[in-house]
Order: sequence, then C-alpha cells, then structure tokens
Amino acid sequence: MKSNSNASVSKVEALGKAVDGPGGRLIILRDLDLTVTPGEAVAILGASGSGKSTLLGLLAGLDQASSGRLWLCGTSLNDLDEDGRAALRNGRVGFVFQNFQLLPTLTALENVLLPLELTGAAKADSIAAEALSRVGLSERSRHYPSQLSGGEQQRVAIARAFATRPEVLFADEPTGNLDQSTGEQIIDLLFELRSDSAAALVLVTHDPRLAARCDRRLLMRDGQLELLT
Repeated sequence: MKSNSNASVSKVEALGKAVDGPGGRLIILRDLDLTVTPGEAVAILGASGSGKSTLLGLLAGLDQASSGRLWLCGTSLNDLDEDGRAALRNGRVGFVFQNFQLLPTLTALENVLLPLELTGAAKADSIAAEALSRVGLSERSRHYPSQLSGGEQQRVAIARAFATRPEVLFADEPTGNLDQSTGEQIIDLLFELRSDSAAALVLVTHDPRLAARCDRRLLMRDGQLELLT
C-alpha cells in the first residue's frame, strides 16, 4: 500500500508504542502524527527516556509499532515483514548513531563501502573513496575504528550514511560522544553533506546547536510531539 501523499519521505499517523514490563504496560508513544518532507531537517528533543530514540527506530522501520500506520519513502511499513523493511531501507535510508556503529574488523574504507556493496552500486570503490575524501579522511582509509578518534569515527559513519545518496538520514545523538569543538565540526559536516545530497534529516539530539540548524524543532513529551518555536 502506498502513501496517499508523495510529499513525504517519512510519515506516521496515530502512532502508538507500548511495552509490557514488570510494572505492567508502559505507554511510550501515543496517537502521534508526523510528516517529514523531502529535504527537510527535523530535530526531536526531549528528556531522557521520553521515547525519542524509540520514535526514530519506528520511523526507520527498525522496530514495529503497537498501533498506527507508518510510511517510509512512500511505502507502507505496516505491509512489510522484517526482510521487506530492510530491502526498502537499502540505499534509500542512512543512519548516524551516537556510538558510531562501525564494524571493528573493517577499515574505514571498508565500512563506507559496505552499504554500497549491499546495493550493488557500480564503481563502489571509487564512490567510497570519494565519500571518505569529502569528510577529510582519505589518509585514514586503511585504519580500523580502534585506530581512529571519536570524531574521526563519526566522520566515517557520516561518509557511510551519505555514500548511497539516501532520501532520508536518521541520526541519534550524532554529537553525544564528542567534545564541543569536535561536535561543532561534525554538525557543519552533517549539514554540508545534507545540503549537497538534498536528503531529509531526522535527528534526535540534546545539542541546542544542532537543533538550531534544523527547519523544525519538536519536543517529545507525554508520548507526543509539540512544535517548538
């Protein structure tokens, strides 16, 4: 089932997420609506444990909702199994995480190359090398994650995320493990590449500098989103 709107890369209607725990049923998200348009940058803020990362995982099809409908790149996630959601993300969705999520046994270049190989991209080696060059790490291409600083690892993660030229990029606290100076460099790089690629950006952050660069700022509170001015 396709979305009834072509003007969104990510959309949810009446989204709900609940989990069962020792204390009973915990409502994380309730009756939440959100539409992200192509090229838009949206920041999601809120207290720890408010459900921000849970929402990001649902938007990306990494988790399943308890209720509501979700679309990603115009396709209904409700109608897909786990393999179908993974196939939809392949080459169309990028990710940047707080803890970088690089594979430790692969070099910087190999980490960037991985999603390109999964999509069967032509000239994947040259695309990956160019992506590393764009983030200033050509000379570190043969280094493993353990041989890179936190800022360099996040640069590799950003290169990997943008290498496939995704329609939308999801970022979860991309500056959370970085010092202020390195964080500012990563913010500049993230928005430079986002502008060049015209990708939409949905990010969870506690960093006011990062949120200020976005087109919309939304506050997660009581399982719903409120627009911040």
